[in-house]
Amino acid sequence: MAEVKIAAETRTEFGKGAARRARREHKVPGVVYGHGQDPRHVNLPGHELLLAVRTPNVLISLDIDGKSELVIPKAIQRDPLKGFLEHVDLLVVKRGEKVSVDIPVLTEGELAPGAGLLEHVLNSLPVEAEATHIPEGVTVSIEGLESGAAVLAKDITLPKGTALAVDGDTVVLQVVAAQAEEPAAEAATDAAETAAAE
Repeated sequence: MAEVKIAAETRTEFGKGAARRARREHKVPGVVYGHGQDPRHVNLPGHELLLAVRTPNVLISLDIDGKSELVIPKAIQRDPLKGFLEHVDLLVVKRGEKVSVDIPVLTEGELAPGAGLLEHVLNSLPVEAEATHIPEGVTVSIEGLESGAAVLAKDITLPKGTALAVDGDTVVLQVVAAQAEEPAAEAATDAAETAAAE
């Protein structure tokens, strides 16, 4: 995974007013913490950060006042309507150490004909990986799966150096029978007719 370099500036003002001012200047307030350090409050360039966090669990080489540290995003707050970044929590990591992260679950292939619908019970899989080698995701083949089939966490092949951080018997994907719409519609019509008759 490539590192993204971002320069941050130490934030000395706090509260909603300061956060609004920072956002007007296209900056995102954030907190950097971890490894026994006191949390540090920073402002980050909004556009650069937005591009960086498009990659899940992106590794950021953060320059704060001339000192560089490796961090990964641990919590991102977005505006619910406009989608822009409002705040980010960044966790300091060291090369070689293991971190717990959630990686996206992607699928490939086609279900068996008439099998029903694929349900993503988990959209992301909790794993433990080396901080500088976090996988961008895992791809699971659903080729030929029948109705009632399930893919468990332990069935998923993980990249080398990555381990599950969830019970192996956790259901990640399952194939559910498609609900018959016509009987439901008929039942609703019957109920309406009964109510009208009464």
